[in-house]
Amino acid sequence: MPLLHDVLADAEIDWKDLDAIGVGVGPGNFTGIRISVSAARGLALGLGVPAVGVSGFDAIGALMPEGRLAAIPAPRDQVYLDLPEAGPQLMPLAQAQQKGPLYFCPDPRAQVQSVARIAALRFPETRVAPAPLYVRAADAAPSRDTPPVLLDG
Repeated sequence: MPLLHDVLADAEIDWKDLDAIGVGVGPGNFTGIRISVSAARGLALGLGVPAVGVSGFDAIGALMPEGRLAAIPAPRDQVYLDLPEAGPQLMPLAQAQQKGPLYFCPDPRAQVQSVARIAALRFPETRVAPAPLYVRAADAAPSRDTPPVLLDG
């Protein structure tokens, strides 16, 4: 939140000047995506403006040369791809490279700006709150311990 405050201050605007909140919804780091989407939804609710989710694939797709596949780095030498015939996929980098020429956004700032531009175009028609784009299940699992007994009173 302090970073967002600094960004607004640098632009010489205040929270009340915002018409919408744009947020990248992933795919990416599970916890980071959950936090960013939750923060955007909370800010939007508090400010009375829409929150607009933009996938990393859309943001990168707006920046990349024609004929490439938008690629997002993933852990363990893997990559996220949005394949036209199969939708978002997580696969080893070597396998992804066989699908065609990949484009990894070299500038995170450009990707964030792309999210903002796309959100600005979409917000007048947005009716659904953003949700994380999960391509794979979380690494964490629910506890197998028996939950404690809750007592009334």
